[in-house]
Amino acid sequence: MSATHVPTRPGPGARFLRTVTLVAGATFLLVGVLGFVPGVVTDHDQLEMAGHHSEALLLGLFQVSVLHNVVHLLFGVAGLLAASRPRWSVGYLIGGGLVYLVLWVYGLAVDQTGDANVVPLNDADNWLHLGLGVGMIALGVVGYRWWRGGIGGDAAL
Repeated sequence: MSATHVPTRPGPGARFLRTVTLVAGATFLLVGVLGFVPGVVTDHDQLEMAGHHSEALLLGLFQVSVLHNVVHLLFGVAGLLAASRPRWSVGYLIGGGLVYLVLWVYGLAVDQTGDANVVPLNDADNWLHLGLGVGMIALGVVGYRWWRGGIGGDAAL
């Protein structure tokens, strides 16, 4: 098998990538919608347009703003679109994971109450970003290897 071999039929690796990306995209879309729902968001009346001054908390844990919710909606739509092709799924999972790791480092480095914090972040957000970053990258790498024939025998396709 050459280094550029791509299976001609969708095998289990391609289905895995597409399914994981579809679930991730749908989840981000759902989170974006739920970020606007009173009751799911505590202190909904404190929801700010952007920045760290928003006191609204999704599920009582994760600090959100209108812009933050819109970004989740767009990231969700991107995931749904990326799920149409295995290669796009890999890019979405690994690229999105890297973005979340950058957000995690940013959340650790920035003063959460200072003016430099332009993203609504708290400790719960930071831990979630770490988990999402590591998880998305791992799923993207495993899915890529499986799709390309390195795991589970897709190469026979």
